Amino acid sequence: FDYLGATCPSLLLEPSRTNLLEQSEYFGDSYWTKTNSIVSPNQTISPDGTLNANKYTLNATSARSIISTGVLSVGTVYTTSVFVKYDSVKYFYISNAGAGAYRIVFDIENGTIVSNGSSVTSSKIESYGNGWYRCSAVFTAAYTTLYFKLSPNLNSATFTNTTDFGYIWGAQVEASATYETSYIPTYGVSQTRALDYCRGAGDVNTFNSTEGVLYLEIEALADDSTNRRITISDGTNTNRIVTGYNANSNQIFYLIIVGGSTIASGSYTTTDITDFHKVAIKYKVNDFALWVDGVERHTDSSGAIFAADTLSKMQFTQGSGSGLNFYGKTKEVIVFPTALSDLDLAILTGATTYN
Repeated sequence: FDYLGATCPSLLLEPSRTNLLEQSEYFGDSYWTKTNSIVSPNQTISPDGTLNANKYTLNATSARSIISTGVLSVGTVYTTSVFVKYDSVKYFYISNAGAGAYRIVFDIENGTIVSNGSSVTSSKIESYGNGWYRCSAVFTAAYTTLYFKLSPNLNSATFTNTTDFGYIWGAQVEASATYETSYIPTYGVSQTRALDYCRGAGDVNTFNSTEGVLYLEIEALADDSTNRRITISDGTNTNRIVTGYNANSNQIFYLIIVGGSTIASGSYTTTDITDFHKVAIKYKVNDFALWVDGVERHTDSSGAIFAADTLSKMQFTQGSGSGLNFYGKTKEVIVFPTALSDLDLAILTGATTYN
Protein backbone atom coordinates (compact mmCIF):
# COMPACT_ATOMS: atom_id res chain seq x y z
CA PHE A 1 0.00 0.00 0.00
CA ASP A 2 1.06 3.60 -0.50
CA TYR A 3 1.71 5.80 2.50
CA LEU A 4 0.98 9.51 2.10
CA GLY A 5 -0.10 10.45 5.60
CA ALA A 6 1.28 11.90 8.81
CA THR A 7 3.47 10.09 11.29
CA CYS A 8 4.45 10.50 14.93
CA PRO A 9 7.74 8.99 16.28
CA SER A 10 8.22 6.73 19.29
CA LEU A 11 7.00 8.26 22.52
CA LEU A 12 6.87 7.41 26.21
CA LEU A 13 4.09 9.41 27.82
CA GLU A 14 3.95 9.26 31.60
CA PRO A 15 2.39 11.08 34.53
CA SER A 16 4.41 13.25 36.89
CA ARG A 17 6.26 11.04 39.37
CA THR A 18 8.92 11.46 42.08
CA ASN A 19 11.76 9.09 42.90
CA LEU A 20 11.77 9.39 46.70
CA LEU A 21 15.22 7.82 47.02
CA GLU A 22 18.02 10.35 47.43
CA GLN A 23 20.74 8.04 46.07
CA SER A 24 19.39 5.88 43.28
CA GLU A 25 22.70 4.67 41.81
CA TYR A 26 25.54 4.96 44.33
CA PHE A 27 24.76 2.20 46.81
CA GLY A 28 28.13 2.72 48.48
CA ASP A 29 26.86 6.01 49.93
CA SER A 30 25.97 6.15 53.64
CA TYR A 31 22.35 6.72 52.58
CA TRP A 32 22.25 2.95 52.10
CA THR A 33 22.94 0.66 55.07
CA LYS A 34 25.06 -2.35 54.11
CA THR A 35 24.55 -5.39 56.33
CA ASN A 36 27.00 -8.23 55.60
CA SER A 37 27.39 -6.71 52.14
CA ILE A 38 30.21 -5.07 50.20
CA VAL A 39 29.30 -2.58 47.47
CA SER A 40 31.93 -1.66 44.87
CA PRO A 41 30.95 1.17 42.47
CA ASN A 42 31.65 1.47 38.74
CA GLN A 43 32.22 -2.23 38.12
CA THR A 44 30.17 -2.90 34.98
CA ILE A 45 28.07 -1.17 32.32
CA SER A 46 24.59 -0.23 33.58
CA PRO A 47 21.38 -0.09 31.49
CA ASP A 48 22.15 3.56 30.67
CA GLY A 49 25.34 2.50 28.84
CA THR A 50 27.74 3.94 31.44
CA LEU A 51 30.36 2.20 33.59
CA ASN A 52 28.52 3.08 36.80
CA ALA A 53 26.83 -0.10 38.09
CA ASN A 54 27.67 -1.53 41.51
CA LYS A 55 29.09 -4.94 42.32
CA TYR A 56 27.16 -6.32 45.31
CA THR A 57 29.19 -8.99 47.14
CA LEU A 58 27.89 -11.19 49.95
CA ASN A 59 30.03 -10.89 53.09
CA ALA A 60 28.75 -13.47 55.56
CA THR A 61 28.44 -17.24 55.91
CA SER A 62 25.57 -17.44 58.37
CA ALA A 63 23.65 -14.16 58.14
CA ARG A 64 21.57 -12.30 55.59
CA SER A 65 23.33 -9.97 53.15
CA ILE A 66 21.16 -6.83 52.86
CA ILE A 67 21.19 -3.28 51.46
CA SER A 68 18.53 -1.07 53.04
CA THR A 69 17.28 2.46 53.61
CA GLY A 70 14.47 4.00 55.70
CA VAL A 71 12.55 5.84 53.01
CA LEU A 72 8.99 4.54 53.50
CA SER A 73 5.99 5.79 55.46
CA VAL A 74 3.74 3.19 57.08
CA GLY A 75 0.37 2.85 55.35
CA THR A 76 1.45 4.40 52.04
CA VAL A 77 1.26 2.47 48.74
CA TYR A 78 4.60 2.32 46.92
CA THR A 79 6.01 1.01 43.68
CA THR A 80 9.63 0.00 44.22
CA SER A 81 11.93 -0.92 41.34
CA VAL A 82 15.64 -1.62 40.87
CA PHE A 83 17.89 -3.00 38.14
CA VAL A 84 19.85 -6.16 38.98
CA LYS A 85 22.15 -8.49 37.05
CA TYR A 86 23.08 -12.08 37.75
CA ASP A 87 26.63 -13.30 38.20
CA SER A 88 26.85 -16.02 40.86
CA VAL A 89 23.83 -15.23 43.08
CA LYS A 90 20.51 -16.42 41.69
CA TYR A 91 17.87 -14.91 43.94
CA PHE A 92 17.05 -11.28 44.58
CA TYR A 93 14.56 -10.04 47.19
CA ILE A 94 12.62 -6.80 47.57
CA SER A 95 11.22 -6.65 51.07
CA ASN A 96 9.58 -4.31 53.55
CA ALA A 97 10.13 -6.65 56.49
CA GLY A 98 11.60 -10.00 57.39
CA ALA A 99 8.18 -11.61 57.31
CA GLY A 100 7.29 -13.46 54.13
CA ALA A 101 4.07 -11.50 53.63
CA TYR A 102 6.09 -8.41 52.67
CA ARG A 103 8.68 -10.16 50.49
CA ILE A 104 9.04 -10.66 46.72
CA VAL A 105 11.60 -13.14 45.38
CA PHE A 106 13.01 -12.89 41.84
CA ASP A 107 15.15 -15.39 39.92
CA ILE A 108 17.60 -13.03 38.18
CA GLU A 109 19.39 -15.85 36.37
CA ASN A 110 16.28 -16.86 34.45
CA GLY A 111 14.22 -13.66 34.66
CA THR A 112 11.24 -15.03 36.59
CA ILE A 113 9.26 -14.25 39.73
CA VAL A 114 9.60 -17.00 42.33
CA SER A 115 7.07 -15.81 44.90
CA ASN A 116 5.00 -12.87 46.14
CA GLY A 117 4.15 -12.30 49.78
CA SER A 118 0.46 -12.17 50.66
CA SER A 119 0.67 -8.40 51.32
CA VAL A 120 2.24 -7.65 47.92
CA THR A 121 -0.22 -6.17 45.39
CA SER A 122 1.78 -7.00 42.26
CA SER A 123 5.30 -7.55 40.97
CA LYS A 124 7.13 -7.65 37.64
CA ILE A 125 10.52 -8.55 36.19
CA GLU A 126 11.47 -7.06 32.81
CA SER A 127 14.57 -7.69 30.71
CA TYR A 128 16.63 -4.66 29.68
CA GLY A 129 19.28 -6.61 27.75
CA ASN A 130 22.87 -7.57 28.55
CA GLY A 131 21.68 -9.63 31.54
CA TRP A 132 19.96 -6.73 33.30
CA TYR A 133 16.47 -7.09 34.76
CA ARG A 134 14.28 -4.42 36.28
CA CYS A 135 12.54 -5.92 39.29
CA SER A 136 9.52 -4.08 40.66
CA ALA A 137 6.82 -4.54 43.28
CA VAL A 138 3.73 -2.70 44.51
CA PHE A 139 2.88 -2.92 48.22
CA THR A 140 1.50 -0.94 51.15
CA ALA A 141 4.31 -0.23 53.60
CA ALA A 142 3.97 -1.91 57.00
CA TYR A 143 7.40 -0.67 58.12
CA THR A 144 9.66 2.26 57.23
CA THR A 145 12.64 0.31 55.87
CA LEU A 146 13.09 -0.92 52.32
CA TYR A 147 15.34 -3.97 51.91
CA PHE A 148 17.20 -5.37 48.89
CA LYS A 149 18.83 -8.77 49.31
CA LEU A 150 20.87 -11.14 47.17
CA SER A 151 20.92 -14.79 48.19
CA PRO A 152 22.16 -18.02 46.56
CA ASN A 153 19.46 -19.96 48.43
CA LEU A 154 15.72 -19.66 48.82
CA ASN A 155 14.52 -18.92 52.36
CA SER A 156 17.99 -19.49 53.82
CA ALA A 157 20.54 -17.10 55.32
CA THR A 158 23.48 -19.51 54.98
CA PHE A 159 25.93 -18.95 52.11
CA THR A 160 28.45 -21.38 50.72
CA ASN A 161 31.16 -18.72 50.43
CA THR A 162 31.75 -14.98 50.70
CA THR A 163 32.77 -14.34 47.10
CA ASP A 164 29.32 -14.67 45.53
CA PHE A 165 28.07 -11.44 43.96
CA GLY A 166 25.69 -9.76 41.56
CA TYR A 167 25.19 -6.25 40.22
CA ILE A 168 22.73 -3.54 41.26
CA TRP A 169 21.85 -0.09 39.88
CA GLY A 170 19.04 2.41 39.43
CA ALA A 171 16.65 2.03 42.36
CA GLN A 172 13.35 3.90 42.46
CA VAL A 173 10.53 4.37 44.99
CA GLU A 174 7.28 6.03 43.83
CA ALA A 175 4.50 6.84 46.29
CA SER A 176 0.80 6.20 45.69
CA ALA A 177 1.56 4.39 42.46
CA THR A 178 0.25 1.19 40.93
CA TYR A 179 3.02 0.64 38.38
CA GLU A 180 6.63 1.69 37.86
CA THR A 181 7.43 4.52 35.45
CA SER A 182 10.67 5.13 33.56
CA TYR A 183 13.76 5.49 35.69
CA ILE A 184 14.40 8.87 37.42
CA PRO A 185 18.05 9.15 38.58
CA THR A 186 18.86 10.91 41.86
CA TYR A 187 22.21 12.09 43.24
CA GLY A 188 21.73 13.39 46.78
CA VAL A 189 18.09 14.56 46.68
CA SER A 190 14.82 13.08 45.44
CA GLN A 191 13.79 14.12 41.93
CA THR A 192 10.44 14.74 40.22
CA ARG A 193 9.79 14.22 36.52
CA ALA A 194 7.24 16.59 35.03
CA LEU A 195 4.17 15.33 33.17
CA ASP A 196 4.86 14.47 29.50
CA TYR A 197 2.60 15.95 26.83
CA CYS A 198 1.82 15.29 23.19
CA ARG A 199 -0.99 17.58 22.14
CA GLY A 200 -2.16 19.48 19.07
CA ALA A 201 -0.06 17.63 16.46
CA GLY A 202 -1.01 18.40 12.83
CA ASP A 203 -3.61 20.69 11.25
CA VAL A 204 -6.46 20.43 8.69
CA ASN A 205 -3.88 19.90 5.94
CA THR A 206 -2.49 16.86 7.74
CA PHE A 207 -5.66 14.81 8.06
CA ASN A 208 -8.24 13.66 5.51
CA SER A 209 -11.53 14.10 7.34
CA THR A 210 -13.66 12.13 4.88
CA GLU A 211 -11.72 8.83 5.00
CA GLY A 212 -8.53 7.33 6.34
CA VAL A 213 -6.82 5.06 8.84
CA LEU A 214 -5.33 5.85 12.23
CA TYR A 215 -2.58 3.31 12.96
CA LEU A 216 -0.75 2.85 16.25
CA GLU A 217 1.68 0.41 17.83
CA ILE A 218 1.12 0.89 21.55
CA GLU A 219 1.84 -0.65 24.93
CA ALA A 220 0.18 0.24 28.23
CA LEU A 221 2.29 0.94 31.30
CA ALA A 222 -0.22 -1.05 33.36
CA ASP A 223 -3.58 -2.80 33.12
CA ASP A 224 -5.06 -0.50 35.74
CA SER A 225 -8.66 -0.22 34.44
CA THR A 226 -8.40 3.46 33.52
CA ASN A 227 -9.43 5.26 30.33
CA ARG A 228 -6.43 6.37 28.24
CA ARG A 229 -7.13 7.98 24.88
CA ILE A 230 -5.49 9.01 21.62
CA THR A 231 -7.64 11.19 19.36
CA ILE A 232 -7.86 12.97 16.05
CA SER A 233 -10.39 15.78 16.39
CA ASP A 234 -11.37 19.35 15.65
CA GLY A 235 -10.22 20.35 19.13
CA THR A 236 -13.52 19.42 20.74
CA ASN A 237 -15.32 16.26 21.79
CA THR A 238 -18.02 16.89 19.14
CA ASN A 239 -15.98 15.55 16.22
CA ARG A 240 -13.35 12.95 16.99
CA ILE A 241 -11.79 9.58 16.26
CA VAL A 242 -10.79 7.94 19.53
CA THR A 243 -8.77 4.86 20.42
CA GLY A 244 -6.72 3.59 23.35
CA TYR A 245 -7.56 1.64 26.51
CA ASN A 246 -10.81 1.76 28.45
CA ALA A 247 -11.79 0.86 32.00
CA ASN A 248 -12.24 -2.84 31.23
CA SER A 249 -9.22 -5.05 31.85
CA ASN A 250 -6.92 -5.52 28.82
CA GLN A 251 -9.35 -3.86 26.43
CA ILE A 252 -8.53 -1.78 23.34
CA PHE A 253 -11.42 0.27 21.96
CA TYR A 254 -12.39 2.75 19.26
CA LEU A 255 -15.06 5.42 19.03
CA ILE A 256 -16.07 7.73 16.19
CA ILE A 257 -18.24 10.74 16.98
CA VAL A 258 -19.53 13.00 14.19
CA GLY A 259 -21.43 16.15 15.07
CA GLY A 260 -21.89 14.98 18.64
CA SER A 261 -23.40 11.58 17.67
CA THR A 262 -21.65 8.23 18.08
CA ILE A 263 -21.38 6.76 14.57
CA ALA A 264 -19.28 3.67 15.33
CA SER A 265 -17.76 2.04 18.40
CA GLY A 266 -16.29 -1.29 19.39
CA SER A 267 -13.64 -3.00 21.46
CA TYR A 268 -11.31 -6.00 21.64
CA THR A 269 -9.96 -7.69 24.78
CA THR A 270 -6.33 -8.78 24.43
CA THR A 271 -4.39 -11.15 26.64
CA ASP A 272 -2.17 -8.34 27.96
CA ILE A 273 -2.19 -4.62 27.09
CA THR A 274 1.26 -4.24 28.69
CA ASP A 275 2.60 -5.96 25.54
CA PHE A 276 2.86 -4.01 22.28
CA HIS A 277 -0.18 -4.33 19.98
CA LYS A 278 -0.72 -3.02 16.46
CA VAL A 279 -4.03 -1.18 16.16
CA ALA A 280 -5.76 0.39 13.14
CA ILE A 281 -9.02 2.38 12.99
CA LYS A 282 -10.56 2.65 9.51
CA TYR A 283 -13.09 5.43 8.90
CA LYS A 284 -15.16 6.17 5.81
CA VAL A 285 -18.86 6.76 5.20
CA ASN A 286 -20.65 3.45 5.91
CA ASP A 287 -17.30 1.70 6.44
CA PHE A 288 -15.72 1.61 9.91
CA ALA A 289 -13.50 -1.03 11.47
CA LEU A 290 -11.14 -1.88 14.32
CA TRP A 291 -8.11 -4.05 13.50
CA VAL A 292 -5.78 -5.44 16.17
CA ASP A 293 -2.73 -7.63 15.50
CA GLY A 294 -3.66 -8.62 11.97
CA VAL A 295 -7.34 -9.43 12.58
CA GLU A 296 -10.49 -7.36 12.03
CA ARG A 297 -12.05 -7.23 15.51
CA HIS A 298 -15.10 -4.99 14.91
CA THR A 299 -16.94 -3.47 11.95
CA ASP A 300 -19.79 -1.05 11.36
CA SER A 301 -21.24 -0.61 7.86
CA SER A 302 -23.58 2.29 8.49
CA GLY A 303 -22.85 5.88 9.39
CA ALA A 304 -22.00 9.38 8.22
CA ILE A 305 -18.49 10.83 8.23
CA PHE A 306 -16.93 14.23 8.92
CA ALA A 307 -17.19 17.12 6.49
CA ALA A 308 -13.99 18.02 4.66
CA ASP A 309 -11.40 19.94 6.72
CA THR A 310 -13.02 19.06 10.05
CA LEU A 311 -10.18 17.15 11.74
CA SER A 312 -7.33 19.42 12.70
CA LYS A 313 -5.18 17.87 15.45
CA MET A 314 -3.91 14.69 17.02
CA GLN A 315 -3.68 14.50 20.81
CA PHE A 316 -2.77 11.95 23.46
CA THR A 317 -5.86 12.94 25.44
CA GLN A 318 -9.51 13.84 24.83
CA GLY A 319 -10.53 15.74 21.72
CA SER A 320 -11.10 18.78 23.91
CA GLY A 321 -7.48 18.59 25.03
CA SER A 322 -7.96 17.59 28.66
CA GLY A 323 -8.76 14.45 30.61
CA LEU A 324 -8.23 10.70 30.07
CA ASN A 325 -4.59 11.25 29.11
CA PHE A 326 -2.82 8.39 27.33
CA TYR A 327 0.07 7.12 29.44
CA GLY A 328 2.01 4.42 27.65
CA LYS A 329 4.63 3.55 25.06
CA THR A 330 4.27 4.04 21.31
CA LYS A 331 6.57 2.68 18.64
CA GLU A 332 4.67 4.42 15.88
CA VAL A 333 1.56 6.49 15.14
CA ILE A 334 0.58 6.98 11.49
CA VAL A 335 -2.43 8.58 9.81
CA PHE A 336 -3.21 7.34 6.30
CA PRO A 337 -5.32 9.64 4.07
CA THR A 338 -7.32 6.78 2.52
CA ALA A 339 -9.39 3.90 3.91
CA LEU A 340 -7.07 0.95 3.26
CA SER A 341 -8.22 -2.44 1.98
CA ASP A 342 -8.64 -5.41 4.32
CA LEU A 343 -5.45 -6.97 2.94
CA ASP A 344 -3.52 -3.76 3.53
CA LEU A 345 -4.88 -3.52 7.07
CA ALA A 346 -3.97 -7.16 7.76
CA ILE A 347 -0.42 -6.51 6.58
CA LEU A 348 -0.17 -3.19 8.43
CA THR A 349 -1.28 -4.62 11.77
CA GLY A 350 0.98 -7.62 11.57
CA ALA A 351 -0.78 -10.67 10.17
CA THR A 352 1.56 -13.34 8.82
CA THR A 353 -0.94 -15.36 6.78
CA TYR A 354 -3.89 -14.24 4.67
CA ASN A 355 -6.89 -15.99 3.15
